[in-house]
Amino acid sequence: MKKIILSIEGMTCSACSNGLEKYLNKQKGIKQAVVNLVLANASIEYDEKILNVEKLNEFVKKAGFKSLGEFKEIKIEGKNKKEKTKFIIFTILAIVFMYIAMGHMINLPTLKVIDINQNPISYTICLFIFAILFIFYGFDILKNGYKNLIHKTPNMDTLVAIGVLSSFLYSIYSMILIIKGDFSSIHNLYFESCVMVIYFVKLGRYLDKISKDKTKEAIQKLVKITPEKATIKIDGKEKDVTIDEVKKKDIVVSKPGERISVDGIIVEGKAHLDESFITGESKPVFKEIGEKVIAGSINYDGYIEYEAQKIGKESTISQIVKLVVEASNTKAPIAKIADKVSSYFVPIVILLAILSFIIYLILGYDFASSLIVFVTILVVACPCSLGLATPLAIVVSEGLCANNGILVKKSEILENAQKIDTIVFDKTGTLTYGTLKISRIKNYSNMKNEELLQIVGSIESKSSHPIAKAFLDYLEENKISTLETKEFGNVSGYGIIGKVNNQKMIIGNSKILESYKIQNIHKEDEEELAKKGNSIVYVVKENEIIALIGVNDIIRNNAKEVIKELNQNKIDTIMLTGDNEETAKKIAKEIGITKIISNVLPQKKVKVIKELKEQNKNVMMCGDGINDSPALTTADIGVSIKSRN
Repeated sequence: MKKIILSIEGMTCSACSNGLEKYLNKQKGIKQAVVNLVLANASIEYDEKILNVEKLNEFVKKAGFKSLGEFKEIKIEGKNKKEKTKFIIFTILAIVFMYIAMGHMINLPTLKVIDINQNPISYTICLFIFAILFIFYGFDILKNGYKNLIHKTPNMDTLVAIGVLSSFLYSIYSMILIIKGDFSSIHNLYFESCVMVIYFVKLGRYLDKISKDKTKEAIQKLVKITPEKATIKIDGKEKDVTIDEVKKKDIVVSKPGERISVDGIIVEGKAHLDESFITGESKPVFKEIGEKVIAGSINYDGYIEYEAQKIGKESTISQIVKLVVEASNTKAPIAKIADKVSSYFVPIVILLAILSFIIYLILGYDFASSLIVFVTILVVACPCSLGLATPLAIVVSEGLCANNGILVKKSEILENAQKIDTIVFDKTGTLTYGTLKISRIKNYSNMKNEELLQIVGSIESKSSHPIAKAFLDYLEENKISTLETKEFGNVSGYGIIGKVNNQKMIIGNSKILESYKIQNIHKEDEEELAKKGNSIVYVVKENEIIALIGVNDIIRNNAKEVIKELNQNKIDTIMLTGDNEETAKKIAKEIGITKIISNVLPQKKVKVIKELKEQNKNVMMCGDGINDSPALTTADIGVSIKSRN
């Protein structure tokens, strides 16, 4: 058996994807086919002895779509303003139509020229024109409905198509009678059914598309992590190339502020790298010769050269994208049940409509009355609830959630939330704030803490190091202005120097003390802060240590209360983090989590989630970063934390 993912063109709605999926699964040699509407692809497992890619492409073509070959990348299209404008126009037309068609029933004033009693012919022709406009608007629905009927895979679109066109054609028949003078046929018009059924289904599709666009935007962030260009070294000279031109064994150059282009191993230089999008660790990682670098990570403060090891599909970020795609190319059991039910529902409704038509003829009713029964069954059975009630219920419920700071992507999430019995938390950015903050100060000077931090923050404002942001955030939050800094310098890998108020200040880690031959008499305080997971910043004034500042990613204000309440409700809580075990244990102990899984990369997180689900647990995954995307997708419910409050 072989597996391939094909890019598909021409799918506009879930009916398209469901129809293609059913058609493919009926073909000999295909073991399983899953069609993903959002990513516009089809994951097909087939017997290579019977089929090949060309034959699979033919199957897709026969189903009414176009195969663009093997799925290689996620293409994100811009938002279609034209489609939005069209929807707004037809919304207005639908309101006007209903006013004309039904206004007289509640005694609303109408124009005499289209009044049902005074000018029935003009009234009928007016409704007919509106119906024609909506037939064109919903042509894709009608086309898909009959296409699926031809391929013996009838779906909800098929029901809509038969009901709409049957009522439309019967209404045309009644319109002809009215024009001939039979004004009693005015009550046999079904143009409003054609118009409103198409509009309601379109409304549902439009709301569904908004949700899909959000999903695409989330995936786009994954794609954009890796830079489009790279700088490689050839015969001692630097050359800018596209990311596709980089080959294995090439020497790639990275300067401060740039993203790493491909996975590789450092062969020259050293730097602090932000790998939080992969590991979840908020602190920068110091890398030197012989250590691995990951594509997409940010070089903060050093010049490095690294040998390209993994490129294209082999890169870590490409593997994450692949995991997201594969996770989304699976169907939940409830979705499979729904597909099975709908596959029986549509044929049964059509059969009932035909039987009713025949029975009425046998009982002696005329053709018109029998046709009315046939159309009525189809129109009543048309999934207006799927087109309107469900999307509107989603909008209302999502609105209520939004007022409470919760954004819901799929309606089934609200229904399935009460089944959750296990919640897995990422640490950095979820249980903690995800950004470094000043957590503790050991002040040995005569200055107040505020004055001390103003001086340190003023010098740090010249640095691009992530620790600098902790001091700048402090100054901003406390509305403290920065002081003029002179003779600023960067001591790569160690810290920074500068002059404030004509006083020379040295700020950095313990290694900077050795560099300037300053005796460290505060090792006990350093160990105390380090045990609590802090990064230590030494502050030296004129060769004398005046302070130790602990910088750390601190726990969210309400994390303890949340975990406590979950535990009281007998919901298992697990910490799943890329951070080291020691730091993870300290955070977990403080907030009340007893189960910890540390030092895990995105691939392992997915594996852990799958193992929990195999144990028949209903799993919710809470994370904040791109590194959590595959796990969030794999879990029964994925919760992305964005608030920093």
